[in-house]
Amino acid sequence: MQVDFSKNIVTDETMGLLFDVAKQAKVETMRDKMFNGEKINITEDRAVLHVALRNRSNTPIKCDGKDVMPEVNAVLDHMKEFTEEVRNGKWKGYTGKAITDIVNIGIGGSDLGPVMVCEALKPYAKRDLNMHFVSNVDGTHIAETLKKVNAETVLFLVASKTFTTQETMTNAQSAKEWFLGQVGGNVEHVAKHFAALSTNAKDVEAFGINPKNMFGFWDWVGGRYSLWSAIGTPIALSIGFDNFVELLAGAHEMDNHFKTAPLEKNIPVIQALIGIWYNNFFGAETYAILPYDQYMHRFAAYFQQGDMESNGKFVSRDGNEVDYSTGPIAWGEPGTNGQHAFYQLIHQGTKLVPADFLIPIKTHNPVQNGLHHDILASNFFAQPEALQNGKSEAQAKAELEKSGMDADTIKTILPHKVFKGNKPTNSIMFDKLTPRVLGSLVAMYEHKFHVQGMIWNINSYDQWGVELGKALAKAILPELDGQDEVTSHDSSTNGLINHYKKSK
Repeated sequence: MQVDFSKNIVTDETMGLLFDVAKQAKVETMRDKMFNGEKINITEDRAVLHVALRNRSNTPIKCDGKDVMPEVNAVLDHMKEFTEEVRNGKWKGYTGKAITDIVNIGIGGSDLGPVMVCEALKPYAKRDLNMHFVSNVDGTHIAETLKKVNAETVLFLVASKTFTTQETMTNAQSAKEWFLGQVGGNVEHVAKHFAALSTNAKDVEAFGINPKNMFGFWDWVGGRYSLWSAIGTPIALSIGFDNFVELLAGAHEMDNHFKTAPLEKNIPVIQALIGIWYNNFFGAETYAILPYDQYMHRFAAYFQQGDMESNGKFVSRDGNEVDYSTGPIAWGEPGTNGQHAFYQLIHQGTKLVPADFLIPIKTHNPVQNGLHHDILASNFFAQPEALQNGKSEAQAKAELEKSGMDADTIKTILPHKVFKGNKPTNSIMFDKLTPRVLGSLVAMYEHKFHVQGMIWNINSYDQWGVELGKALAKAILPELDGQDEVTSHDSSTNGLINHYKKSK
């Protein structure tokens, strides 16, 4: 992997000062605390050990004095046995047919990571095993998915650590009702068509799932870091367990780099510091992730959760309100699609949008003898260059004059043809989008978020902001029954609820 940071608005002095900031924030100390299993998630009193899930060296990693690796390896062995049975056809449905469709039911980290990876690694997928993902509690999502599957050959994965997540369990119950309707209500068949990614054995068994087909994980695995855990079961089903291990190995390589490289040579650290430079000193409120690979079309969406749920905080680790900007807004789309949508703003808008450009050197699909990929790559090289150099008024005027345009028209159009340039970008190139490479890329961004959180002195590993709206929704749900007018909220919310009740 080659990461080019040279197209940034920094000098050696700038970087030196930023490295000093990292040292003052004790980034290395906090990094080591994470790897050592200390409870750096202070608001939930938890360790943060997603790195243990991909610890391919199998060196002991302790939490509360206990090595977690034996349990991690046991779950991996269980995943291997299960996924290989499904993939080779030994796992049979209730009529004795092999599984052809997997429906993963989850939300947040139980959905975004598996979806992103399955899409990114589609060249490695078992193409006669169709992958479906249901996350939204909007009934449309489960309804449209169920239209595509056959009860005899479908396997549902219910991904909820507590087995109580409202959206996931509502979708799971709907899937179960549909399934029972297809099999004449025989509840014994449920066990052959449902498995659970959960730790709640009691409720899993009550649902009708055999506890042997339950894959657990631990409270030190945050949702947005869980694709490396049993939540990655749909990934292993899609690309095979050996390729899933390659994904883990790539992440482990980046973990080792992050853990051992000096700050000045540490890719996630440099990435984080440059992001802080623009966020806190230039007032940049967003940054773009722009993969020039269609397989990575969910990459930016995945890191919207990874970044914004981690660092979208206004309270410091000390419990005080911060007086500086913290987590930015992450967004993006694949190139070259984005060039015909939002690049206009990046080039000539009034907002500074730092951007990461990513591309594989080799494509999985060398269409027209690689012509497509060369065109893609030429755009990958051109856009950061254009953002860096821009186009001066003199250059624009010379081009217009050369085209034969008359002087009056040039005078009118010239200001619109100027590009100020000096727009910062990082360019990330890798040989080919393989499971190992993808693992390294994902871990790189994870560690970037960790470093930024440590420098901002916030807890990157809780997500209390997710809870408030969910709690209010649970209170509102029973109010939607009956004809009684709702008056328990502010006037706007009362009005919206009452209009909904009268109109539904």
